[in-house]
Amino acid sequence: MWVGFIVFVLAMLALDLGVFNRKAHVTSFREALSWSVVWIALAMVFNAGIWHWYGGEAGLQFLTGYLIEKALSVDNLFVFLLIFGYFAVPREYQHRVLFWGILGALVMRAIFIVGGAALLERFHWIIYIFGALLIFTGIKMLRRTEEIHPERNPIVRFAQRFLPTTSEYHGSKFMIVRNGKHLVTPLMIVLIAVEATDVVFAVDSIPAIFAVTKDPFIVFTSNIFAMLGLRSLYFLLAGVMHRFKELKVGLALVLGFVGGKMLLSEWYKIPIALSLGVVAMFIFGSILISLWRTRGEANRADGH
Repeated sequence: MWVGFIVFVLAMLALDLGVFNRKAHVTSFREALSWSVVWIALAMVFNAGIWHWYGGEAGLQFLTGYLIEKALSVDNLFVFLLIFGYFAVPREYQHRVLFWGILGALVMRAIFIVGGAALLERFHWIIYIFGALLIFTGIKMLRRTEEIHPERNPIVRFAQRFLPTTSEYHGSKFMIVRNGKHLVTPLMIVLIAVEATDVVFAVDSIPAIFAVTKDPFIVFTSNIFAMLGLRSLYFLLAGVMHRFKELKVGLALVLGFVGGKMLLSEWYKIPIALSLGVVAMFIFGSILISLWRTRGEANRADGH
């Protein structure tokens, strides 16, 4: 199963970059919508397979984990938008950065998941640390401002200081050779910023899904499916992200809920169906409230 799933993921990524996005171009809304539908449909088909072969409990675990990771990944998008804006990345090159950034994120998250599963199996008390971390992260998310400073990231500062870098973009290239010397382009610095940001988000999202299930395969597949649709979701929502102002409240409540679920796991196991309902209520409720509170902005954009 592991090998088959990884081969499927690599084949889809090769199809994405090698066939549909061989040339740098601005991703249209229609293209982003199509790919978003494809990735969500594939995740639901896979979920149906889990449900059929492993039962309803496993199916609900996958669906709940996928929903949590999908919602938390939207928080990534706000940061990606700010990073691209700060470095003035041309729109036609943003897809390439996200592709390689998410590919690197898949590898890092696989390592985190395997490591987390091994730790939980050997040291059960770590689940309480994960739970406390999620509650702390939820509180911090509620207090967080929208100001993000990519230039302050220590990894980005290190790269800018010690890597020979060009001052201008060179198409979609991450590296060029000039006078026999290898130089990285600003696009590589942007990629490093995206990767460094995802490490921070992984620290939040990986423990969250372990609150749903400790099955490494379900944790891994639900996480990966959520990540695979992240690029198309970015281009789909890039123009309307300002309208999701209350989403971070919903995400903070989700983190607090799953953190509490971890802390209570020794004494009371919250049914997975109830967990799915609570998570869905927080996420979709915050989205609906956001859209309702910013409806005036939508009317002004339409010229009404």
